[in-house]
Amino acid sequence: MSTIKGHITTNEIEREYSKFTSIEHRKKFAQFFTPFPIADLMAKWLLGNENLKTVLEPAFGLGVFSRALLNYKESIKIKGFEIDLNIFDKSKNIFEENENVSILLEDYMYNDWNNKYDGIICNPPYFKFHDYDNKTVIKEIEERISCKLNGFTNLYTLFLLKSIHQLNINGRAAYIIPSEFLNSDYGKLVKKHLIKSKTLRHIIVINFDENVFDDALTTASILLCANDNKTNQVQFTNISNIQDLGSIANIINRYPNYSSKEQIVAFEVLNPDIKWKAYYQKQNSINYKHLVPFANFGKVVRGIATGANEYFTISPSKAKKYGITEKYLLPCICKASDSRKSFFLKEDFEVLKNNDKSIFLLNAVAPIDENVRKYLLLGETQEIHKKFLTANRNPWYSLENRPPAPIWVSVFNRNGLRFIRNEANISNLTTFHCIYPSTANLFDSINIDLLFAYLLTDVARQIFEDNSREYGNGLQKFEPNDINKAQMLDLKLLDLKIERKILDLYHLYRKSVIENEPDESIVNKINEIFIENYT
Repeated sequence: MSTIKGHITTNEIEREYSKFTSIEHRKKFAQFFTPFPIADLMAKWLLGNENLKTVLEPAFGLGVFSRALLNYKESIKIKGFEIDLNIFDKSKNIFEENENVSILLEDYMYNDWNNKYDGIICNPPYFKFHDYDNKTVIKEIEERISCKLNGFTNLYTLFLLKSIHQLNINGRAAYIIPSEFLNSDYGKLVKKHLIKSKTLRHIIVINFDENVFDDALTTASILLCANDNKTNQVQFTNISNIQDLGSIANIINRYPNYSSKEQIVAFEVLNPDIKWKAYYQKQNSINYKHLVPFANFGKVVRGIATGANEYFTISPSKAKKYGITEKYLLPCICKASDSRKSFFLKEDFEVLKNNDKSIFLLNAVAPIDENVRKYLLLGETQEIHKKFLTANRNPWYSLENRPPAPIWVSVFNRNGLRFIRNEANISNLTTFHCIYPSTANLFDSINIDLLFAYLLTDVARQIFEDNSREYGNGLQKFEPNDINKAQMLDLKLLDLKIERKILDLYHLYRKSVIENEPDESIVNKINEIFIENYT
């Protein structure tokens, strides 16, 4: 790669690098490059600090932010950190003629704690808690800035917290990171510290119609921070595509004045314990009355996690090959594609069985016969017992205690949650979550068919959507607690006449699905009943 010459306003350098670098290498170091138009706007936020002299790039990459900054102000002194020797060498070559740019082959999280900067700009690595040495890094952060963090915290938020700690008076920070932490459980403590620091100024959420990063399955948000006392509010802004970046330019130019009052929240009002999508997305639940927590009617837990699906899942032919009898096989739905209808019957299980699908889990209950013993020894030769989950089980091949759930719900969705009535009474892997109706009060328990009839409706999906997590290209994800903490209509308020009408329609719909002629107009009628009674 050639030395930087003149003003560069494209991602040509990144494209050239990506062309000759394997996707495996880039994923290993979480290298997803920032589009230059966004880097340019983030640079302008820093340049709004009239005293901008020193800038830190904690995850330097190929220096897209430095290139953007130097286009406007060549005198800025920039320090960058990078841990990938491959990209470090290329960046050194690109900036070798610029004496104001210093790049260090060091891990930002363990270095440079005592220095402060007028500007910090970053697209940090997106590593989940199990992808990095989270215990060591979290301990470092907690001790340095006196805050408590969740063990599941993703690395990119730790970069952000450290950078805020390193801002000079009137210093500014611009971060582009996944929106995930705004709506996740581990993000609560991160948001709490952001509120405490009083440096957060704008959160710009890039909507979910497209990926900002070509090959990163995640939404993006731009956080603009300032260590000044010019405001006590945070503004939330949505943009739907890169063509709408002009709205960010307006935000930067107007600071500290805000352009509207619709999505502005004072620090003392910001609640770290809720999903912050409530501040930047219209909530569907406001259209309905008589809402209660879903936990009043049921509990959601994840499906069985084996830690090594290829080993533990077994088809009829595989069972025959290893001589494993059904005594040691647990009937289980292993793939979402194996259950496409709203009702899963015993007959559906038999079809999968006849098609030799993987529909069993190894369930090595004592006493273990010779064939199962041989299969377990095979697992040990493949070091299945040393994997993350199996190594923490005793014995390593034991299954999680998860009784068959009467209702399954899909984990990832593009068209809202998908619920399945498990009439076959079999177990499920983590491709689905389990829903167990509440049995807290035997005399006040919900009719499971009535509950499932509600779950089939658009009303239910829309209300649940308020608690979803969005990823790229409209992909949604629901963790068990996203549903447990979500709202739903209070079905106990329905009078018996309406309840019977819903159940009659429900049984008609069930019949149409089983006959492979699903009549969605019936579900629409059920949906209308809920709208009439709860809006």
